[in-house]
Amino acid sequence: MLKQGLELKQQQKLSPLQIQTIKLIELPIQELEQRIRKELEENPVLDEDSPKESEDGEAPREVSLSEYKEDDTIPSYRLRSDLYSSKDDRPQYSTFSVKESFTQSLQEQLGYRNLTEHQYAVASFIIGSLDDDGYLRRSIDSIVDDLSFRANVETDEEEVLSMLKIIQEFDPAGVGARDLRECLLLQIRHCRKTPEVEHAVKILKNYFNEFTSKHFQKIMTRMNITEDELRAAMAKILKLNPSPGGQIDDSYADQAQQIVPDFLLEYKDGDLVLSMPRFSIPELRVNRKYADILIDAANSSEREKKEAAAFVKKKLDSAKWFVEAIKQRHNTLSTTMQAIVDYQHEYFIDGDETRLKPMVLKDIAEKTGFDISTISRVVNSKYIETHFGIYSLKYFFSEGLENQDGEEVSTRELKKALQECVDNEDKHKPLTDDELVEKMTEKGYKVARRTIAKYRDQLGIPKARLRKEL
Repeated sequence: MLKQGLELKQQQKLSPLQIQTIKLIELPIQELEQRIRKELEENPVLDEDSPKESEDGEAPREVSLSEYKEDDTIPSYRLRSDLYSSKDDRPQYSTFSVKESFTQSLQEQLGYRNLTEHQYAVASFIIGSLDDDGYLRRSIDSIVDDLSFRANVETDEEEVLSMLKIIQEFDPAGVGARDLRECLLLQIRHCRKTPEVEHAVKILKNYFNEFTSKHFQKIMTRMNITEDELRAAMAKILKLNPSPGGQIDDSYADQAQQIVPDFLLEYKDGDLVLSMPRFSIPELRVNRKYADILIDAANSSEREKKEAAAFVKKKLDSAKWFVEAIKQRHNTLSTTMQAIVDYQHEYFIDGDETRLKPMVLKDIAEKTGFDISTISRVVNSKYIETHFGIYSLKYFFSEGLENQDGEEVSTRELKKALQECVDNEDKHKPLTDDELVEKMTEKGYKVARRTIAKYRDQLGIPKARLRKEL
């Protein structure tokens, strides 16, 4: 039996302008510049070249979109966007790096070894299997299997271990280790033989678990050494690098990922002045060639010219949406950032974390009238330069808790107070979580023990037993 019925549905569709704006809002300042350059390449109607003088010495007439009309009127709008501050005294950072990567450094060292083609292939595969911190966390069996199936190189565990030992001799010391203990032992073997080094080697070989658990008394008893001798041996161990791969990779990343702030906040004569730094936004205009097509089509009835004019009209509409999207992006970003500055006004005066108010995306959304998703897009991957440093916009958002006076304080303020308690504790008798609760209560913060444990983990602070020092 057939049934008929009516169903009413309501759908919301985004306009091309809205889609463009959403995409542009998410882009940080450098990527936006790249996006504009891409639009110039893809849209032949747009031209950034300044008009050159003609052969007779007269400069050609500037072409404006407002000059052209068809059946559908093309609204007049400016293609030049002078939206950003003209002041740009800050240096522009390069994102290109010529530093060699961690893998490249190891491959170069491998090339100096007298190896057969087969051995080189095995060793090169091992290098490619290392993690970013320089460790080999894959089993030897899996490497043998992958060499056979993926690289078509037949080998065995003995040969892989032999090549691994060669790689473990490379710089930086400790590379190719399969765990922290092996990493430290690989490094300390390069140290000059002294009593404290010999003690350190013995600790790493025989009492590594006791060392990591900070059972110092057990180590002294079993090794029959004094507290001073243990302290000297520990000093040698603590100077070693637990992440040898980071020696190259971190410097490489620092060079390759430079931050260019999207906002500039200055403190002048008691007032906070917010601006957006200017970057290379080209002056956009209609290409003369395509402008002539529209002029000819307006006075012609030929089909080909009409089709050409329709193509140009389509590209003109695309240009309109793009430029308007840039304008809306600027307005959205400046409105949102101004709302954040107003909300955290006391903090931005001197950068004191204790003045940072609890703030979530909803607070700024209500203040600006934008949707929470829009605020999230603005905050993502954006930075602001202040007179006390450069910060991610996400930094200013945090949840809140009540203190003993019933006032809401930022969790960032609580974390700072907790960090101060740990920094000022007696390292011979570190504070337990229960004792930290008492200290925080004395400071006026009402927090539970589990909250202390959560914030301590977030700050990277180990338990009391692991913070103990000799």
